[in-house]
Amino acid sequence: MKTIKPILSGLLLIAVAYGGQYAWRAFPIISGYGAKDICSCVFVAGRDPKSVIDNELNSFPLSKGSFVINYEDSSATGSVFGLAERKAVYRKGLGCTLVVEMTDDELRSQKISLPKRKQVDQDSIRWPMGNKLPDSIASTINKEKLNAALSAAFEEKDTTRIKLRRTRAVVVLYDGNLVGEKYATGFDKNSKHIGWSMTKSITNALVGILVKQEKLKLEGPAPVAAWKDDDRKNIRLEDMMHMSSGLKWEENYGGPSGATNMLFKKKDMGLYAAEVPLESKPGEVFEYSSGTTNVISRIVREAIGDENYYRFPYEELFNKIGMQSIVMEPDAGGTFVGSSYSFATARDFARFGLLFYHNGVWNGERILPEGWVKFSSTPPIGAKRGEYGAQWWTNVGEVNNPANRTYPHVPTDSFQAEGFEGQYIFVVPSKKLVVVRLGLTKSDDFDMDKLVSEVIEALP
Repeated sequence: MKTIKPILSGLLLIAVAYGGQYAWRAFPIISGYGAKDICSCVFVAGRDPKSVIDNELNSFPLSKGSFVINYEDSSATGSVFGLAERKAVYRKGLGCTLVVEMTDDELRSQKISLPKRKQVDQDSIRWPMGNKLPDSIASTINKEKLNAALSAAFEEKDTTRIKLRRTRAVVVLYDGNLVGEKYATGFDKNSKHIGWSMTKSITNALVGILVKQEKLKLEGPAPVAAWKDDDRKNIRLEDMMHMSSGLKWEENYGGPSGATNMLFKKKDMGLYAAEVPLESKPGEVFEYSSGTTNVISRIVREAIGDENYYRFPYEELFNKIGMQSIVMEPDAGGTFVGSSYSFATARDFARFGLLFYHNGVWNGERILPEGWVKFSSTPPIGAKRGEYGAQWWTNVGEVNNPANRTYPHVPTDSFQAEGFEGQYIFVVPSKKLVVVRLGLTKSDDFDMDKLVSEVIEALP
C-alpha cells in the first residue's frame, strides 16, 4: 500500500495537469465559437438569442459555455465557467468578427471600403434575378411526389436532441426555375443561414473570376511569399484548389487542432495556415483542409488589392446573379474567411448553384472562365481520392471503385457544395436540377441521397 499511494498520487497529479492544460487550450475555442456563432445568428440572420443558445449551442461541450448578446455595442461574448472570455463584434456590411490578437478598438477602427449595395425590391422582379415566381410550375413535374420529397426532408425520425435533423430550408430548381421550396417554422425565404464550408465553393468562384481577369494563374508556384525559399515553392494554386497542396494539416473539430486554432484563436487565418510545413509532394495526396482555403482567400485578397477587395465579390459576382442577401465575414486581419463564413438565404445559395449549372454564364454574361465549371467538378487525374474536384465535392466515386459513391442514387455528373451540420448545394446537370438543403443536423442522420433522388423521381 505504501508503494501504491505515491503512484496513485502521481497519476492524479498528471491527470489534473493534463486536464488543466487541455482546458487552457480548449476553453478559448468553446467561448470563441459560441461568441462568433451567436453574434452572426443574431445580428446577421436576425435570430433570437435564446433560440440560438437552445439550438446551435446546446450540445456538449458548447453547452458548458455562457453566451451573452450586447445590443448597445452590437457584440457577443462567450466564456466557460467564467474563464477564457471571448468577444465577437458586428459591423454592418461585414457581419461578425471574433476579436483575437488585437483589441476591440483596433478592430472597429479598421478602414474598410464597403461595397455599395443597391436597394432592390426583388419581390417585383422575376426569378432568378428577383423573387417573383410564376403562379404555377410545369405540368410535367409530379407535384405530389415533389411535395412528398420536400416534406420528408423535414420529418424527425428520432426526437433525441443530438439526433434531430432540424431541416430549415429546401429549395429546388428545375431547368432554372424555382419549382419547390419549404421552410421550417420560424424560417422563410428571407431567412439567412450560414453556409459553413459551402463558402469554399464561393471562394472557388472568386478565384475563377481572377483567373478570367488574368490576375491569377492555376499553373506555376502559388503566390505565397513565405514559401519562396523552401520546398513549399513547388505548390501550385491548382494543387491548393484540389486540396492536394501537400501541407500538413489537422481538420479536426473535436478539440484543439489546426482548424479550430485557426478559426477561433488567430487574427490572420490565411497567414497562420500558410506557416505549416510540407508533408507530402504537392499534387499527389488529397487532404481536406480549411487552412488551405484560407490561404487561397489570402491570395485572392492580395491579387485584388485592399482598395477594391471588399467590393470585389459583390460587384463581380453576387450583384450580377441576384445574391442580394449574402454577407461574407472577414477575420480580424480583414481577410474573408473563405473556408467557412458566409450567410445567405436559401434562394441565394440556389442562385449560386444555378450559376454553375449554367456553366458560369448568367443572362448572357460569362462570369466564370470557359471550362471553369468542368475544372471545379472534376477530380484531378491520378488523384488518390476521387471524390473531390476544386473546392467542390463530386459524385464520381472512389478511383478504384466508381460504384462506391457517396450518393449512389444520384447521377455521377452531380457535384456538391457541402457545409458543416448539413448544408448542401447539389448541381445535377443531366437532370437540369439544383437542390439546396440547409439545417442544423449535428449528427450524420440526414440522407441527402434520398432527398435528391426522390426529387429526381418527380421530374419529367
